[in-house]
Amino acid sequence: MRLKVRIQALYEAKSRDAHRFRYMLLGIDVITMILLVVTTFFHGEVWVIWVDVAIGFYVALDYVARYWIAGNKRQFLLSPLNILDVIVIFSLFAPLFGAAFAFLRSLRILRLLRSYRLQAKLRADFPLFRRHEDVILSAVNLFVFLFIMTELVFVTQAQVNPAIGDFLDALYFTVTTLTTTGFGDVTLVGDMGRILAIIIMVFGVSLFLRLIQTIFRPSKVRFDCPQCGLFLHEADAVHCKHCGTVLNIPSDGSV
Repeated sequence: MRLKVRIQALYEAKSRDAHRFRYMLLGIDVITMILLVVTTFFHGEVWVIWVDVAIGFYVALDYVARYWIAGNKRQFLLSPLNILDVIVIFSLFAPLFGAAFAFLRSLRILRLLRSYRLQAKLRADFPLFRRHEDVILSAVNLFVFLFIMTELVFVTQAQVNPAIGDFLDALYFTVTTLTTTGFGDVTLVGDMGRILAIIIMVFGVSLFLRLIQTIFRPSKVRFDCPQCGLFLHEADAVHCKHCGTVLNIPSDGSV
């Protein structure tokens, strides 16, 4: 029971050790993303599989620890973020079962979604994050979206397309497609490649442009209403939509 109490304190308490522990988990998740990119340059090497398996054991251990300390086990199992963790664990062990499941390794990007749980902590710890929270989160969303698209291109084309040899090649194709540049020097092959290219062009471009827009021109601004405390308002708002109080939002007049 002492061990359970200690683990629960690390995951849920507000002590300095607990905060350091959670930031350490976030750092490991980021390192996992970096490894995913680096290992694409060594595609087919045996050691890459064992790196995936080692990371899989870490994610599985983290999942089991959180399940152990959970008060409501059923709610824990049905939580969307925890379901994503199960998918990530399976994707990391998938290479052991053959190349047919290799594409699942791209799903480890979903691991970063659990890091959104640290949003409140980041807001409390870093004034810079509080001031630019919307822009920072939009940039993270853009990175996650771009990463998923690029990894899908790589894992589906690396074995069949000589033009896609590593992550950089896949990133080049993805960015030129999403920005509608389309040089045409790198294209996807096969029926699955064409379907993926269509998905990127039809759905990806609109979402990509929307994320870019939210970074450089957020739809709402942060300004605390002096009456009710509502802190998100339209950029050109004159009155608080919640209580009607007159607002004086600083603006450069561009909206």
